[in-house]
Amino acid sequence: MGWMAKRRLRTGPTAALPAKPDPAELLRIVQLADPSARRDCDDIVATDVRVYAPVEAEADLTGGELEQVWAVRVAAEGPLPLDFFDRYLAEGLAFRLKGLAVCRGEVIDPADEQESGPAVILPARPTAEELAPLLEPQEDDEFTFTAGDIRAALIPQKGQPPAVQELLPFATELTAIELRGDEPVKLGALALELSEALNGLVVDRWRFRVDAAEELVPPA
Repeated sequence: MGWMAKRRLRTGPTAALPAKPDPAELLRIVQLADPSARRDCDDIVATDVRVYAPVEAEADLTGGELEQVWAVRVAAEGPLPLDFFDRYLAEGLAFRLKGLAVCRGEVIDPADEQESGPAVILPARPTAEELAPLLEPQEDDEFTFTAGDIRAALIPQKGQPPAVQELLPFATELTAIELRGDEPVKLGALALELSEALNGLVVDRWRFRVDAAEELVPPA
C-alpha cells in the first residue's frame, strides 16, 4: 500500500479486519445500523458517512495485533456525523467481523468493551404501569429500575439513531431503556421482551439493531 493510501486510512474511524469481508455481508451489517444504507460502486453510503471498500493494509495499522489486515474506513460525507455515528459504525463492524477498531491512532477491541449494554428504543416514554411486568422501580429514582441483577435506566433521546427509522413516524418522545449487567445474553433476552411489550426496537451499544440475544456476544 502506498503512502497516500495509508494516510487516507487514518482520516476516519476504521474497522481493521482479519479477513476480507464479503460485500453483501458488509452491506447487511451496515444496514443494521442504517436500514437505508445502499451500495455506491464499491463503497456503501449510510447516514452522513461513506463506508469505503475494504483495502489490504499493513499489520502496523493495529500495532501488530492482527497478522493480516483488511481496512474498512468510515468517513463523514460533508459535516461531521451526528452522535459519533462514524465511530460507532466502525466499532460495530469490527465487533461483528472479529476485528479491531482504529480511531485517531487508538486501537480498540470492541469485544473487550463491556461498560455498556443494549438499549430498547421506544417511540414514547413508557409509564411505570407499562414497565411493571418486567422491571421493578427504585423507590428513590423514577428513572431507574431493576430486574434481578440487571439494572435499567430511562434515558430521553436527543438524537435519532438511524437504526430506529421505522419508529419515527409514530414517535412523540424517543426514549431509551438502557440495560446494564454482566451477562450479555440475559440482557438481550430482557431487551427483546421489553421491545415486544412496548413496541420498540433493540439496539446494541453502537446503535446497531439486535434481533437475537446472541448477537450481543462476540462471534467465536
